[in-house]
Amino acid sequence: MRSKRIFILLGHTDPATLSGALADCYEEHAKGAGHEVRRMNLCDMHFDPVLHEGYKAIQQLEPDLVDFQENVRWAEHIVIVYPTWWHEMPAMLKGLFDRAWLPHFAFNFADHGLTWKKLLTRRTARIITSANTPPWMLRFMYGPATTTLDLCILRFAGIRARATVLGPSERASLQKKAKWFRRVARLAERGR
Repeated sequence: MRSKRIFILLGHTDPATLSGALADCYEEHAKGAGHEVRRMNLCDMHFDPVLHEGYKAIQQLEPDLVDFQENVRWAEHIVIVYPTWWHEMPAMLKGLFDRAWLPHFAFNFADHGLTWKKLLTRRTARIITSANTPPWMLRFMYGPATTTLDLCILRFAGIRARATVLGPSERASLQKKAKWFRRVARLAERGR
């Protein structure tokens, strides 16, 4: 297996959580398998999460957003770890994509506005999210928990994504969590 350039984004505002531990696990095992790894933690980033005027005006990117874009360009595989809150990603993580996932970086609209060019092709992604509800129940009641990030953000830019949804997280036994960490370790070692 060849090594990959892997960018890990911890999308929780508190690194001392299950999401933080899962990101740590992935990073440790990816490096141990010989992959080149870069990581950013949402809690360490400084930026305004609001795209104030949409695409009507250019809103200067803060240095952390520029670094985020550079890491995405550099990566062959992107790993995004976050908790599912209200069947969605945390607001700050969504704000990161609102601000940085821009035309000329992730996509370009065609002149007629009906189609677009995907600018981040030839990359893969793994979404790892935990929820306080069993994954099958989330899917049955509301649909896939990762639809916005997977289909509407990553695939919109040409990134093929797969999801790992873990839960229920708050009531999980130590044995269950150990199984989740083994699963994440295997994904990291394989660069998936």
